[in-house]
Amino acid sequence: VHLVQSGGGLVHPGGSLRLSCAASGFTFSSYVMRWHRQAPGKERELVATIRSDGGTTDYADSVKGRFTISRDSAKMTWSLQMNSLKPEDTAVYYCNVEGWNIGSERRGFWGQGTQVTVAL
Repeated sequence: VHLVQSGGGLVHPGGSLRLSCAASGFTFSSYVMRWHRQAPGKERELVATIRSDGGTTDYADSVKGRFTISRDSAKMTWSLQMNSLKPEDTAVYYCNVEGWNIGSERRGFWGQGTQVTVAL
């Protein structure tokens, strides 16, 4: 399984960015797609989750109402729309997918990371 991220960059506070992640070679029937981020000197933080079962989503409190995770199951892609960005959103963002089949162990895969910088 290979994950490729796109998007990111530099944006002013209050601006928007969209991150995307595409998985190839993914053959699991069930999965959870996530976005994480890691700011300098801080631990990696789970930002958003979307599940294959019903497409339910979860968000970190710090991004609720500003970020939206979405997916295209047919293409095995997922995105993170980030609005009203704040300087504290500055971090390297990583996409992650965890997949499994009935009776099998879960396996996780990570994207390469992309820098998001929110600054004047």
